[in-house]
Amino acid sequence: MSAPERIPPRSVTSAELLAEGELTVRGRIREASNAALYCTVAYEGRETACIYKPVAGERPLWDFPDGTLAQREVAAYEVSEATGWGLVPPTVLRDGPYGEGMCQLWVDGQPGDELLALVDGEEPGDGWKAIAFAEVGDGKTALLVHADDARLRRLAVLDAVINNADRKGGHLLPGDGGRLYGIDHGVTFNVENKLRTLLWGWAGESLTQEATEVLTTLRAGLGEDGGLALRLAELITAAELNATRARVEALLTSGTHPEPSGEWPAIPWPPV
Repeated sequence: MSAPERIPPRSVTSAELLAEGELTVRGRIREASNAALYCTVAYEGRETACIYKPVAGERPLWDFPDGTLAQREVAAYEVSEATGWGLVPPTVLRDGPYGEGMCQLWVDGQPGDELLALVDGEEPGDGWKAIAFAEVGDGKTALLVHADDARLRRLAVLDAVINNADRKGGHLLPGDGGRLYGIDHGVTFNVENKLRTLLWGWAGESLTQEATEVLTTLRAGLGEDGGLALRLAELITAAELNATRARVEALLTSGTHPEPSGEWPAIPWPPV
């Protein structure tokens, strides 16, 4: 009699682990403006670290509906996945020890190429893009710059699509294998133009061909029966979904990275 066939263990995806695993709170990230809990999540023999932000721990904001930040974090992940760029760590909406909230795979930032810097003079230098002049004390100023990096440029396009109102330097996490992740997307998808970011270095410049192709894919996914539209409809309002479609269309029509509107502070504070 032949031996029974051994079936290899099923591979658990990160999203499945986050959604279905047992969530255990290990500590609190005190510098976060809303409740952010460092946790582990375990499922079918796999365990990993994650961050859990319960809706109950969200502080009210004057310009965003109460209790919606967790859904916006998940919506940002869905758009990131639709681009194929994988710029946002796996993120799900689930129940937890303190109620429904956002659960996101923890990313340990890895040492890597410098992404932000302060330089003397009025020009950024080779390999850098100017953001703005910043006060550095004793009445002195320096030029704040970011790297002319293809990963950052992709993130700038994503931020323009999701209308990110808070792209700070601390929200940029270099990962393993040269990956770059963006985190903290609770203040996104507003109907009004609220784009605030440190990644203005390409403002007014032509979009790359890659970005144009990705935006075209997003436009299709955001159609009335598109898969991305159906997922986002469960997370943001109909008006916010329509505004997202309009932003994608505006980027494709202009063919350029957006510029500061002048109607809203262009750079978040503090910037890092």
